[in-house]
Amino acid sequence: MDVLAKLQASLQERRRVIADHGWRDRDPAAHLAALQEVSEKILALTEEAAPLAPPRLRHFLENCSYDKALAFLAEEPPPRLPR
Repeated sequence: MDVLAKLQASLQERRRVIADHGWRDRDPAAHLAALQEVSEKILALTEEAAPLAPPRLRHFLENCSYDKALAFLAEEPPPRLPR
């Protein structure tokens, strides 16, 4: 799995964690820990992808516009980083 695919999966996971209000209400500490974990993963993947990522994607990620970054990654055809 390339870095953009991992980034897309992590952004989707972040959305799922945020949307799980039941989990947040039952166990706020675990919910927050999961959100922090996926956020740190996104930051690490952002750093890894940054040198070769399209400028628009870099802009979204640098500004923590994660929904916009996810929409960008979902566009057809998906961008690919050179190897």
